[in-house]
Amino acid sequence: MNEGHNERVISFEDVRLGFDEGDILRGVSFEVAQGETKVLVGESGSGKTLTLKLAAGLLKPGAGRVRVLGRDLGTMRETELLAFRRQIGFVFQEGALFDSLSVAENVAYRLKEDRVDRDEIEERVQEALRFVEMEEALDKMPTELSGGMRRRVSIARALVSRPPVVLYDSPTAGLDPVTAQTIITLILRLRDGQGVTSLLATHRLQDAFGLANYRFDAGHERVLRAESAASRNGQPATNVLVLRDGGVYFEGDTGTVLESRDEYLKKFLV
Repeated sequence: MNEGHNERVISFEDVRLGFDEGDILRGVSFEVAQGETKVLVGESGSGKTLTLKLAAGLLKPGAGRVRVLGRDLGTMRETELLAFRRQIGFVFQEGALFDSLSVAENVAYRLKEDRVDRDEIEERVQEALRFVEMEEALDKMPTELSGGMRRRVSIARALVSRPPVVLYDSPTAGLDPVTAQTIITLILRLRDGQGVTSLLATHRLQDAFGLANYRFDAGHERVLRAESAASRNGQPATNVLVLRDGGVYFEGDTGTVLESRDEYLKKFLV
């Protein structure tokens, strides 16, 4: 096994976060290893999106520690956080594209902010859109795209800067099963083909099963069933973390979830 896969890329240590109405996260602790996709599951208001924003340095914890890529985000100044966020891809719920910009301009947005050379921007935008099979939509406007196409463009925008960490906020929400599977396949390609480390928030445990039970064979550009952990070439398994009442209610593999008789866990299987 590659020792690099044991490295903790994301670490939450007794993290608390609250607002006027009280604490939403009340002592959350977990780790994400290099190349792992950790699937966050929970009801609305359980803190999934807040957890992603903490990992991106968009929020600071009220207590506890958030470490990502070796940095303690709670101690960093805003100028340091701006540089740090260039290493993070964030796929927002519903895509969150700029409707006034074309597909190409949306994907290029961060690179233009970073004053990347124009020729390199064009090359990387095309590369990112090719990855999500949307290269023919370069000049289209977001309003011309279906929900699934918008989500794929959002993934292209997140990965155009080639980040080692990508955060997904409900990437399959509101999509039909076929389109949702297309998005999961893209996430598999990033995980298994490029070794991207991810946190993925979702209401759908089906997303976790898709990521845990399949792997992407980059050599043959195909998705294969992962019959065992060993068949994933030493990659860490995809685990589920269920949030409830401000804390970690469950953390483990998808097989344990399936076998569990816990009524709260079973709610997410339907």
